[in-house]
Amino acid sequence: MLTEYYWDKQIEYLRNTRGLYYNDDYLQFLVQSVWKITKPVNMIDYGCGFGYLGLKLLPLLPEGSTYTGIDKGEGLIKEAREIYSKLQYNTQFYVCDLETAVMKRKYDMAVSHAFLLHMHNAKHILQKMKESVISDGKVICFEPHWIGGMANYYVENMQQSEVVRLGELQKLFEEDLKRTGKDGNIGMRLPILMSQLGLKHVECRISDKVNFLDQNMDVAQKNKLYYSLKEEGIGQNPGDAKQNVDNLIARGLSSDEAKRQYEAELAFSTVFNPDSWLMYAPNMKISFGTVMSLE
Repeated sequence: MLTEYYWDKQIEYLRNTRGLYYNDDYLQFLVQSVWKITKPVNMIDYGCGFGYLGLKLLPLLPEGSTYTGIDKGEGLIKEAREIYSKLQYNTQFYVCDLETAVMKRKYDMAVSHAFLLHMHNAKHILQKMKESVISDGKVICFEPHWIGGMANYYVENMQQSEVVRLGELQKLFEEDLKRTGKDGNIGMRLPILMSQLGLKHVECRISDKVNFLDQNMDVAQKNKLYYSLKEEGIGQNPGDAKQNVDNLIARGLSSDEAKRQYEAELAFSTVFNPDSWLMYAPNMKISFGTVMSLE
């Protein structure tokens, strides 16, 4: 029995931050104008969580489409089943470890959302996704490019270099990849991996949503957006200085780099509050390719 899975304890975080990434009309544009999906499809979602991607895509897909969600988290799958039990979609959810699972080739679409960046060997999982899709089906991955996202903040009345140190962050992400195999920048790498694995007609789009913390907006909306941004990690207090710096050094930064990064995070947490003017564009990368023939 799977226990103590980190993401089972992060359901509220997932609920509160997913709305930062996409406008529904853009997803509709992808489904209808880019992917040109005109017939019902059977979709499988790798690392489905509570089924967020299904909730976004199923209303846009042709009637009769199905959704299968798979995730390692028992709590997440339980939550997904509860949510979808109140909806009229044809869905199935399974708890399984995707790094060892053997998937059947029977789906029209294999999708993932902010999942591959957490995998020790994303290319291995991407191969599984490809192998679960029938001829002429699609593999579609919504994945982040962290360093790009970090460059897409603007806080009024702040020198951006004082709160977001791109050099230290880039090194940190690269060292994390070397140490753990997990790639927070995988969004920009995925088209290459897809083509190397034999997918055809590979393309990449960028999510459209730009979040504007506007001091003239409705107060309730402003507060909701502010706390979503905080949960996303924007302007969070880094906590104890020694512990934070020691952790950054363990992840590959020098002592001076770690101190600068800590000071930047602390400065950001000091200036970012509900009265701030802030722009944030996550720029999630949406990579997709077509399985041309059965293997």
